[in-house]
Amino acid sequence: MSRVNTVLGEVSTSELGLVAFHEHIGYGMPGSELDSKWWKSPEQAYEETVPKLRKFHELGGGTFVDATGICNGRDLDYYKSLSAKTGVHIVACTGFVGGDTALQHFANASVEYLTDQFVHEITVGIGNSGSRAGAIKVGVSRGGRMTELDKRIYRAAARAALATGVPILTHLAIDAETSIAIFNEEGLSLNRVVFGHVDDGVNHDKTRDTWIAEQGGRIGFDTFGYETELPDPPFWARPRQDRLDHFLRFIGAGYLDLVLASADANCSPLGWPGVKGHTVNYIFEDLIPDLRNAGVDEATITKIFYDNPASFLSIQN
Repeated sequence: MSRVNTVLGEVSTSELGLVAFHEHIGYGMPGSELDSKWWKSPEQAYEETVPKLRKFHELGGGTFVDATGICNGRDLDYYKSLSAKTGVHIVACTGFVGGDTALQHFANASVEYLTDQFVHEITVGIGNSGSRAGAIKVGVSRGGRMTELDKRIYRAAARAALATGVPILTHLAIDAETSIAIFNEEGLSLNRVVFGHVDDGVNHDKTRDTWIAEQGGRIGFDTFGYETELPDPPFWARPRQDRLDHFLRFIGAGYLDLVLASADANCSPLGWPGVKGHTVNYIFEDLIPDLRNAGVDEATITKIFYDNPASFLSIQN
């Protein structure tokens, strides 16, 4: 039986349902807990988050992957409470969104230390929560090229993935040649990696999505909903139709088996205001209707939101 680590324990991949594979319960940079402008009490964050997850469940959502790394606001006891209250499976991540989000303690760590940290959070648990991570988050720091710390994190992630069988999600797919070289050196199949944010408004024209797919990597179109049509769009926004057309071209080119889709929304942002009106439920309210209107059939939609993420998240060891 294929299985996945969730914050409430292992579940079979057959129980995942529709998967939002790259989302956030709450994401903030290190130190956001000290913010005085956008700070929310735990009760306020809970009141903001529960309705979004309940609606996700009511609309047909089964699993929410919280792609928040170490130092970025993970709270596993909170996640467990949310999962129990809403009925949504929540998958937590170990790893880092990027080397530039790691506190100094980790920034100076060796590959061996980071590997042990990741493996511990996957096999024993995150902190004292008893909840085990179901995926590893890595990413490219600001600047467009992997830093030496990024490279150590990617190498440690590859080793931890091989040791535990959980997959890797990347923040950004730029400088893919460097990351793929590291994964290949460590002997990790690229089928265990989803290269994320290939569709964002800043880097999509610099991201070699089809080349990555040709190497065997999975591809994440996971910034759906961040649109220039929003009243106050973020800097990574992109015209809605432009992103949709990019996605349709990609799956039409024969890469359906490798694609995953998500919204990368924050239920309750930490230390910043977030993007008003953008939630995980964009998947149901906008993206899936857009796909149907474009002529995408139900079998393809099932492949994108059910089958592919279940295969990706399954522990393989």
